[in-house]
Amino acid sequence: MNVRYTNEHEWVRVEGDVGTIGITNYAQEQLGDVVFVEVPGVGRKVTKGESVAVVESVKAASDIYAPVSGDVVEANAALADSPGDVNAEPTGKGWFFKLRLSNKAELDGLMDEAAYQAFVKSLG
Repeated sequence: MNVRYTNEHEWVRVEGDVGTIGITNYAQEQLGDVVFVEVPGVGRKVTKGESVAVVESVKAASDIYAPVSGDVVEANAALADSPGDVNAEPTGKGWFFKLRLSNKAELDGLMDEAAYQAFVKSLG
C-alpha cells in the first residue's frame, strides 16, 4: 500500500485514484482522548493544504488538512458516535474521509514512512 504523511501528521493511503485520509498515531497521542470529530461532506472539492475536518480532544481542537487535492467521495460518519476510534485505530477504523485524487503528482511532496518516522524523532 502506498501511504504518505504530512508535516501536520495526516496520512493518506492511496488505492487506485482514491486516497483515505486520517491522522497518525503520533497526532492522536499528542491530542489525548478524542471526544468529537467533524468530517467534510461528500461531494466537497478540497485543495491540498485546506482545512477540511476538525478533531477535538480533552486537550485541544485541531484542524485536519487535506494532504492532496480532490473530491470527497466518502466520510467516516461512524466517528460522530465513536470518536474514540481515532485513538484506538488512527490508521484503521479512525480514518476521516476519502478523496478522489485530482492530482496524483501532489503525493510526491509527501513523506514516506521512513521519512515521517525520522521527522517525528526530530520533534524530540
